[in-house]
Amino acid sequence: MECPTFSLSERDRAILNSFIHITDGIAEFLGGYCEVVIHNLENMDHSVMHIINGHLSGRQTGAAISEVTLSFLNRMMAEPSLKHVCYFAKNNRGETFKASIIPILGEKGNIIGLICLNMYLAAPISALVQSMTQGDGTKQESISETFVENTTELMLNALDEAKKTVFSNLSISSSNKNKEIVSILYQKGIFNLKDSVITIAEHLGISKNTVYMHIRNMNK
Repeated sequence: MECPTFSLSERDRAILNSFIHITDGIAEFLGGYCEVVIHNLENMDHSVMHIINGHLSGRQTGAAISEVTLSFLNRMMAEPSLKHVCYFAKNNRGETFKASIIPILGEKGNIIGLICLNMYLAAPISALVQSMTQGDGTKQESISETFVENTTELMLNALDEAKKTVFSNLSISSSNKNKEIVSILYQKGIFNLKDSVITIAEHLGISKNTVYMHIRNMNK
């Protein structure tokens, strides 16, 4: 199969590099049985510019693009409506994996790279689950997350949690409770939301200027 040729600009290369931390996060989320690859299509003989869990396929940075990946690339180039491809395959060791190929678009909207996810299914289900739920074995922080429909609900939920924390702390004097509540909300980034100062002030029964004062004092 003839390889298409790609000429990348500096901006295109910067776009590809910006996906490195994204794929690192994806790989950590999916666990040790998922290989995550970024292909730079400028040089098909050495297209693998970043790879996580490469031991699963035996590849490393600088490896060539595979024939199957190249075939799907040509198909996506011929069919712009095809935004990604998912398929099952086996490697040369006979191991089954589920794969997904997602194009990376450059500054002119053309394909300049690929993100490939290869989830290896040969491992026992218990190992796959453990890989996804326990990661590298380090202790994970237990976090409770509430999903909301709008930012107003987000602000009010955060306010309720902050009030519970402050009012249950008997060492905080009555005169400092609102200040501490504002401090907790500030640390959570609530005041980056539109109209947050007005909303919080109204539900605390204080003026927005008082909220601004507490925020200014924290920034000193």
